[in-house]
Amino acid sequence: MIKLLENNELDMEALEIKDIIDIKLLQKFQDDFAFAMNCASVTVDKDGNPVTNPSSYTTFCDKFVHSTKIGDDRCAASHKRMGEEAARTGKPYVGLCHAGLVDFAAPIIIEGRLIGTVLGGQMLTEAPKESNVIQIAKEINVDPNSFVSAANEVGRVDMKHIEAAASVLFLVVNSLAKNGHNELNLDILTKKLSNNFMQVSATIEELSASATNITSQQEELNGEISQVGEITEKINAILDSIKSLAAQTKMLGLNASIEAARAGEVGKGFSVVAKEIKNLAENSKETAKSISDLTIKIQESVQGTIKNSKITLDTTKEQAKAMEAVTLNIQDSVYIVDQLSNMMENLR
Repeated sequence: MIKLLENNELDMEALEIKDIIDIKLLQKFQDDFAFAMNCASVTVDKDGNPVTNPSSYTTFCDKFVHSTKIGDDRCAASHKRMGEEAARTGKPYVGLCHAGLVDFAAPIIIEGRLIGTVLGGQMLTEAPKESNVIQIAKEINVDPNSFVSAANEVGRVDMKHIEAAASVLFLVVNSLAKNGHNELNLDILTKKLSNNFMQVSATIEELSASATNITSQQEELNGEISQVGEITEKINAILDSIKSLAAQTKMLGLNASIEAARAGEVGKGFSVVAKEIKNLAENSKETAKSISDLTIKIQESVQGTIKNSKITLDTTKEQAKAMEAVTLNIQDSVYIVDQLSNMMENLR
């Protein structure tokens, strides 16, 4: 089963033969190999369970040993033992199976781990001992006489030929497994690289959006600043008005002094002066209120300016973080490219 770890590395513990080798191709090769070498063959997983159909099995094994559960279980245990021994040594293993036939195991090893074994054999190097065959027949509950006859039909081959066959099987099957494993890693790395570039693209889009926001915020900030300028101009105009009022009040004071000097009936002019001064006082009050209102607007505008500046600063910080993420993705992509290059070198 293809399973990835948290670091996106391939989980070798879960890896199976079917993940890296086309079973149909393996079956065809196994059938042709067994036919050419005049031997039996089957491929099993790391636990000794078959993953292909048996090729050129002898009657001894097919019709008798595998006809009972005891015999079948013994075969599975024997397959597993031979596969583990082959994996331990890192090379083909040749030896006797539980039923006394010569078998060989070609381990399928990926990164030092056994993921399966191609088994061959069901051969003899000399005539079988009848007493041993009868004893095995009794243990697995098959007819002894028929079992002996089937044993005598098993082909006899020189040990050197068996060892050579095991070596060829080992080289070919592991070459298939290595290529399949590299292709699987290549697919995983390619997808990871694609995801990295998608993340980079998404981050760049976010940066572009942030830049647009900054531009908008800056325009708002400029608007606030312009508004402050306009308000300042209005304040200056009001201050000019106040100055004018002060001048008029001064002039009225002089006129009042003149009128006081005249006395008599002319003293009625004081009432006029007093009225004008009252009007000026009202105008001054309204002017003061206008100044107060404008001051509030200035405060609000300044607060808006500060707020927009803070938003711009926050956006800039977010862009900095986004750029850090882009940098990490690019560094990871460079690492993946290096791995891909190494894999391509290994495939040559």
